[in-house]
Amino acid sequence: MKTDVSHKFFQQAQRFIPGGVSSPVRACKSVGCEPVFIERASGSKVYDVDKNEYVDFVCSWGPMILGHNPPAVQEAVTSALANGTSFGAPTPLEVELAELVCAAMPSVDKVRFVNSGTEATMSAIRLARGYTGRNVVVKFDGCYHGHADAFLVKAGSGVVTLGIPGSPGVPDDVVKNTISIPYNDFETMEKTLTDTALDIACVIIEPVAANMGVIPPAPGFLEKLREITAAQGIVLIFDEVITGFRLSLGGAQAKFNVMPDLTCMGKIIGGGLPVGAYGGKGEIMDMVAPDGPVYQAGTLSGNPLAMAAGIATLKALAQPGFYDKLDAKAAAYAAGLERLAAQYSLETTLNREGSVITTFFTAQPVTDFTGAMTSDTEKFGFFYRNMLNEGIYLAPSQFEASFISAAHTEADIALSLEKTELSFRKMTT
Repeated sequence: MKTDVSHKFFQQAQRFIPGGVSSPVRACKSVGCEPVFIERASGSKVYDVDKNEYVDFVCSWGPMILGHNPPAVQEAVTSALANGTSFGAPTPLEVELAELVCAAMPSVDKVRFVNSGTEATMSAIRLARGYTGRNVVVKFDGCYHGHADAFLVKAGSGVVTLGIPGSPGVPDDVVKNTISIPYNDFETMEKTLTDTALDIACVIIEPVAANMGVIPPAPGFLEKLREITAAQGIVLIFDEVITGFRLSLGGAQAKFNVMPDLTCMGKIIGGGLPVGAYGGKGEIMDMVAPDGPVYQAGTLSGNPLAMAAGIATLKALAQPGFYDKLDAKAAAYAAGLERLAAQYSLETTLNREGSVITTFFTAQPVTDFTGAMTSDTEKFGFFYRNMLNEGIYLAPSQFEASFISAAHTEADIALSLEKTELSFRKMTT
């Protein structure tokens, strides 16, 4: 694998962009190498500036569920582009996408489009505070909800990857209203949420954690969370930025049959373009301006290109059997990974929920943030570099997920398992 041109771009980028990247994990520091610069993508493949081809299991961190550049999405965006790129005004496209989202997500009566998952989550907690008149936000250790000040307390994803405990620039007066508790811990959850002195406005959770690696909810955990929050008058927010339209057409809430009060979405609903959304019960969403007093705005919200891409994507996802095929493909890949780890006596734990997978380099079952932190990140770094050299593109962090798309073929899966075996062999000799 040649990386001369990528190296040149990275050197140049570091002169003008902090760390040479526009998002920290992309710098690949935790895996001991430099990033490759991607030039184009098609189907299940990405191609870098050195003309290397990779089977892509990052899928732009999840949203490319149809694969890269699917014809239907490309045609929709091209058609919208002919009419202009941004109006800062209502469009028929956002009405159509809103209707599709509300029809698919069981708990969503109304939806407001924004430009990112971070915007969605920060808007949702503001709305929850405005609705309840309370201040405190409860989150779960290792769950990542974007980089808004209130969420950078025991956050997952890039914060964990880089070993950053929090972030300078976040005032104590802000984070004092955020409580972070262990994921999948029934006792602590119940004790915290029933303490009326805490003035809890909302609980926000990834219904399937995917930013400390993939960690499914323990049986009954989401149900108990819903029961307690309803009894205490606490707004329950599902951060479905990753799981929404990924685990099923109705997201994790439909898969587990647990209905939140508010849902945050992103990634997939824009077909890969910058987009986010939050929605939920009509009585809560009616608090949002201009109908209510909770203010949130954005010139690019409902951008016609993103709306067109989202409509095309959601229509494709609604085709009969789509998720069954995707799940079967992911199951076959996960089974192959587990077989190879056993064959080479590697201490790994594989967690999967639908088409989202993480192999943790630890023998310990991973059911929470503490378990995820037992992973051997040096081994993962070695594995990552070997796989990259063999043409397999993985997320450059132990604490991220691999994603399967509709574009991945049996040949892609077989090739990845073949290269995994080569990497495992190197790790054990």
